[in-house]
Amino acid sequence: MKTSNAGHNSDNVIDLFTGKTYSSANDSHIIRLSPELDGLEMLYSNEASEDKYFSLKVLCWGLRANGEVVGLVPWLDDLVPCQDIEDPLNGAWEGYYDPGIDELFFEPPIHKVVELETAAEYYELQCENANDVVQEIPDTIGTHAVLAGKDDSSLTLQEVVSWRLFHDGTVCAMLVDENKVESTPVLPGDSCLYPAQVQEKFRYFFQHHIANKIKSEDPEALAAISLLVEESSQG
Repeated sequence: MKTSNAGHNSDNVIDLFTGKTYSSANDSHIIRLSPELDGLEMLYSNEASEDKYFSLKVLCWGLRANGEVVGLVPWLDDLVPCQDIEDPLNGAWEGYYDPGIDELFFEPPIHKVVELETAAEYYELQCENANDVVQEIPDTIGTHAVLAGKDDSSLTLQEVVSWRLFHDGTVCAMLVDENKVESTPVLPGDSCLYPAQVQEKFRYFFQHHIANKIKSEDPEALAAISLLVEESSQG
């Protein structure tokens, strides 16, 4: 696995919105996404399980306006840089992991860095508003959004179709409004999609293996979801 290093030159990469080199900018907002298609994962630990590591599939890699590249994962109620994860059990990032070659690493893969920098140079988007759409990528890891039900005492699961990057750096999970579907399959960019995180009833994200356990009525998963129902009804 070839990874980037602190000396990687970003002086020749120009910010699409300011015209300045990334190395001269201090802005950390995301300006470009690249899907993770090789199954790379994030490793993390928490205080409740000492000497044990857990893994989540990396959804994508993001290029910040300052030139930094970060892995991104759906974490609790947002899309979060791997290094920044936090939870009630003090979850901590431990590194990236390539299960194909059983290798742990700590810097983004160099091929993703080059891909993002090249794409940022190539696509010269003229955006005027914070909510202008810069990019939209498909969800490739089976992310599900948890939403409060109609009576707020139940929760529903809905598959995430895509992730939409806006000019202000916000990345939203896009869900299907079944009442607006005109053709199938629903693809990224479809007019029937709406952003999850801005919905009042939105609660959390789950990756597919947890969502499938809930759908199959796994006892542990149902116990966990019942706690979420209780929290959402009290919130």
